[in-house]
Order: sequence, then C-alpha cells, then structure tokens
Amino acid sequence: MSKFSDQRAQAPETAEHAVPRPRGRVRWIICGLLFAAVVLSYIDRLVLGVLKPELSSLYGWSNTGYGDITGYFQVCYGFGFLFFGWLIDRIGARAGYLLAMATWTVGHLAQVLVTSTTGFVIARIPLALGEAGTYPSALAAASQWFPKKERALAIGIFNAGANVGAVVTPLLVSLLVVSFALNWRWAFIVTGSFNLVWLGLWFWLYRKPSDHPKLTQEERAWIEAEPAEDVGRATFRSVLRHRETWAYMAGRFLIDPVWWTFLFWLPDFFSKQYGYDLKSFGPPLVAIYILADLGAISGGWYSSHLLKRGVTTGRARKRAMFACALFALPVMFAVQASNIWIAVAFIGLACAAHQGFSTNLFALPGDLFPRYAQGTLVGLGGFAGAAGGFIASKSLGLLLDTVGSYQPFFIACGMAYLLALLVTHLLNPRYKAVTIAV
Repeated sequence: MSKFSDQRAQAPETAEHAVPRPRGRVRWIICGLLFAAVVLSYIDRLVLGVLKPELSSLYGWSNTGYGDITGYFQVCYGFGFLFFGWLIDRIGARAGYLLAMATWTVGHLAQVLVTSTTGFVIARIPLALGEAGTYPSALAAASQWFPKKERALAIGIFNAGANVGAVVTPLLVSLLVVSFALNWRWAFIVTGSFNLVWLGLWFWLYRKPSDHPKLTQEERAWIEAEPAEDVGRATFRSVLRHRETWAYMAGRFLIDPVWWTFLFWLPDFFSKQYGYDLKSFGPPLVAIYILADLGAISGGWYSSHLLKRGVTTGRARKRAMFACALFALPVMFAVQASNIWIAVAFIGLACAAHQGFSTNLFALPGDLFPRYAQGTLVGLGGFAGAAGGFIASKSLGLLLDTVGSYQPFFIACGMAYLLALLVTHLLNPRYKAVTIAV
C-alpha cells in the first residue's frame, strides 16, 4: 500500500505525546459505557430480524413487506443521523446520548402493539431516529476522551459492541420465546428494559474530561496532550465543501449496505438455504458475530500499531482497510457452500472485514476534522450509509420474490470493500487535516 501518499500539514506524529502513559483508567470506563450502548442498540434493532421467520409464518409477511420494514427503517435512520450529527456538535455527547436512547426505547417497546408489516414500519420510526444518535454520540465522546494514538482502538472496542449485540440477540430471543415459552412480545419488553439501566449509568458517570471529578491529573494530561480547536460552528454546507467529506460519505454508502443486510436478513438466509429456525440458527449467528468482533478490534489495533511504529495516519488507516477488504472476497461463494458451517466461515470473514474496515473509516472524522465539525460529518456519513442500505434492502426483497436467490447480493458484498477503498483514496489521497470556515 506504499502507493498511498500522505502529505499531512501537521506536526510530526511521533512528537504528539511527550506525556507519559497515565495510571488512570477513567477513559476506558467511558469506553465501556460506549460499548454497552452499541450492544443495546444492536439488540433492539435485531430482535425483529430474529423473529422474522416466526412472524412471517404467523402473519403472512412477504419478503417485499419485510424489505419495506428494513428499508424504511434505514430511511428514518439516515435522516436521524443528519439530525443527531448536527445536534451533537451543539449539545455534546452526554445530552445527545440520553436523548437518543430515550427516543429509541419508545420505538422499541411500541413494536409490541402491532403485527402487520405496515405497523412495524410505523412503530420503528422512533427506534430508527433514536438509534441514529448512537455513533455520532460515541464518536464525539471518543474524540473527547482518547488521543489519536488510542482512538482507533477505542472505536474498535465500542464498534465491537455491534457484534456482541448480534451474538446476544438470537440467544436471548430463543431463550425467551422457545425455552421460556413466552409470547414473542416479551422479547421486545425484556430487551427494552436494559436501556433504562444504561441511561441511569450514563447520566451518573459521563462528563467531559475537563469536568470529570474522578480523572487524575496524569490521565487528563494524557488526554489533553494533543491540542484541539473546540471553538467554532460547522454547517452542512461548510463541511460538504471538502473532498474528505465526500470520501467518508462514499465509503459509508458502499459498505454500510453489506452490514445492514447481513443484520436483517441472515436468519432468513439460513432458514431458506439450510432449513434452520429460531431453535437452531442461534449458533451460526453467534459464530459469525464473534468473528466480526475479532475483526473490529483487530482492525483498530492494526492501524494503532502502525501509528506507534511511525507510519503516517493516512497510510496506517488505508493499509488496515486494504487488509480487511481482502478478507471480504470469499463471501462471494457463500451461496455455493455445501453446508451451513462453510457458509458461516465465508460470511464471518466478511463481517470481520466489515468491522475492521469501518473502524478505520470511522476514525476519519476525528483524524481530519475539528471537533466542532465531527458530528456533522458523522451525520452525513450515516445518512449516506442508510441511503445505500435502503437501496440494498428494497432490492434484495424484490430479488428474492422474483429470482429467489441470494447470489447477486453476496457477489456485491465481496467486491464492496475494495471498491470503497479505491473511491475513498481517489477522493482523499493525501489524508490531510481539514480547516472549516466558520
């Protein structure tokens, strides 16, 4: 990947931290809270996907109808990303996360009141709008609490929460609905109650580093060793003027649909392809998302490791993304797998690749943009990713009702990451810090 040049107009990165690594660990407690929030957000959005085969049988849903549920969820999620990206830059991560989770909890619990695909589309609107605040809030908090050399690792850790949520959901839903023989509505009620505990902990524990009473002087000095310009106000127009913004948005548009479709459609794929149901597709999903967890942490660790060795930021991020893109290629053969566990291996590698790739792509706002513009950029990227996810979900639903095969989708998944890296590099070859006119 030496062809990727990096001509950053900043001080040498080796001089960024003359401050010794501190003994304090408050920043990692904050990272743990961010991880837990991502876990909960993915549990809440995935309960319906795990229940899809059963609800389709009970209420006669079509693939196109389910595609409407997932597709319009992503439309609302995209607009919610724009709103929360703008809002987080103004009210901060603490208030933003409280508002986001409270909103999505209302939508999550509202699903117990409906049975039709149209009803679920409507009930999931506040779920989508609120969950859109997850990553703008988390990335803003990570930018506040972690210096650049730790930031990708921290992002990788809380990004791994997506996979933990995906692992826990089928096991928990199966336990409630199959083992405890509860009505499917209890899956939404029980998982929604976890959010209330997190909201209390976040309100109690989260503050900015400058205001946190438990932060040692050493840890505060470590966090604040990198100067940051926090004074300013970014508009969508001022952020969209930069090629780096379009690089981030293009990357999200191309890779997010892969992840979204895996999340919402894998139980259906295992049901149609191998005859698995709510009692049996839990272990394959667990295996896939454990691999994805490893990918998220490994992708963040690898670029952080390269930075510690003196590799420039842009080259480190792009090397990590290239390695991840190669791991995604075998998923093109998942449909031809002779048994479910070969398919699980191919899909698990692709999910690991996605999480490692996205961890490094998510680092771009914090790497290149001033803090007061990062939420706006994250919102634009989330909107682009949701737009791509809407197109993919609607297309896949129609494809399955007409052609009846997942093959075109898996081919597109395998190629998406190399294409995303190429496009992001062409738009952002220098990985140069951005100055926002305010």
